[in-house]
Amino acid sequence: MARAVAAVLSVVLLGASGWGWYLGRVAEATVNRTDAIPTAGNSNAGDAPEAMNLLLVGNDSRSQLSEEQLAELSAGTDSGINTDTMILVHVPADGSRASFVSFPRDSYVEIPGHGMDKLNAAYAYGYGEVDDSAPEEERAAGGAQLLVQTISQLTGLMIDHYAEVDLLGFFELSSVVGGVEVNLCAPVDDSAYSGAVFDAGVQTIAGAEALAFVRQRHGLPRGDLDRIVRQQVFMAGVLRKILDEDVLLDLGKQRQLVEAASQSLTIDRDLVLLELAQQMQAVTAGSIEFQTVPIVGDDRDDEGRSILRLADEDDLHAFFADLSAEPEQAAAPTAEAPPTAAPSEVSVEVYNGSGIPGLAGEAGTALEDAGFTVTSTGNASSSDYTQTTIRHAAGDEALAAALAAQVPGAVTEASEDPSPGTVQLVLGEDFNGVGQQTTPQAPAPTATAAEPPRTAADTSCIN
Repeated sequence: MARAVAAVLSVVLLGASGWGWYLGRVAEATVNRTDAIPTAGNSNAGDAPEAMNLLLVGNDSRSQLSEEQLAELSAGTDSGINTDTMILVHVPADGSRASFVSFPRDSYVEIPGHGMDKLNAAYAYGYGEVDDSAPEEERAAGGAQLLVQTISQLTGLMIDHYAEVDLLGFFELSSVVGGVEVNLCAPVDDSAYSGAVFDAGVQTIAGAEALAFVRQRHGLPRGDLDRIVRQQVFMAGVLRKILDEDVLLDLGKQRQLVEAASQSLTIDRDLVLLELAQQMQAVTAGSIEFQTVPIVGDDRDDEGRSILRLADEDDLHAFFADLSAEPEQAAAPTAEAPPTAAPSEVSVEVYNGSGIPGLAGEAGTALEDAGFTVTSTGNASSSDYTQTTIRHAAGDEALAAALAAQVPGAVTEASEDPSPGTVQLVLGEDFNGVGQQTTPQAPAPTATAAEPPRTAADTSCIN
């Protein structure tokens, strides 16, 4: 949940001064460590090894809670090892921004060595792979390592660091913050489950109310997906609160925050909290984005359980490659445009793939009127081409460019089909005539996130 992010950021965002150095020493002395980063199954760092990918995990174990605390938090009974909150945080090398990507617990994914299952099973599998006679710390490290391997395989990214915090830690931390402002579009009453009972509109929540707010999924239009938005909004509220002058200038409150965060945190052996703080010191609320991993839709697995299908591996890797791309440098001087042939130098074969009778002949006549030499017209091998395409042999780019100028929006591609010196025009459903722009194609829904990113500065209402 939001507890993991809040715990880490309480240390991170207060660490850029001399006082921050002192607080960093306090945090290092009290934080728990675990061997969470595996030596295998963690993708390479790509072109930006100085950037950082941090996996934040919320552990819902109730084992440390008293009966009174369980009742106060509406936390039910201990159901074992639950990592229902998993968030990848990417910070570029220059520390100019931060991207938080949430993974729904019911995401149906490949868990190394265990086949397809829900993502929140990865930690439990890794925990169970360690001999049950081993110390608890070793079993927990096994769970963390398999979860890291699973997320790395999903994203194509190296996971550099790991941070985990438990239910009690979040309760204590949110109480120290003194309340976070949230905004609900409609009232909710989930007293039977999470204990969340809130009016519509802007309100300040803390302690048990804050925990209920980020745990609710029953009664929300999109269930767990809306719960993820709740978590992200609460994280944003914590960030805004920590960056507020009333906190930044209150040395006593800063120390309370750092102590509460570090005592509830478990992090990997190599994470240096002060260095993380220094890397993120330029981040502002407006440069922190929250989003959810691209999802195709919901489904049922072979056991009849409700699952979420994610985009395919290529789309996921492209999504995270774009997310982790380093900020662009100043653009190089624009290269000269490639040469374009005169229409009279271009021989064209026109093929009709649109399904509209006679379109190839009409297009051929229009091209001849524009000065091109049309050597043949006919039907394409298929009549369901979506996009109009210009094909050319290697070395005939200038010929293709001349034709493309007459069919703006057409896709141009090198192909072995046309003979050298001849360009093929395959008319698709988007073709509107020679000299006219083709109809733009709608983007594929599986390659994009369900919603645009939300920044930490956004205070609009949510479910």
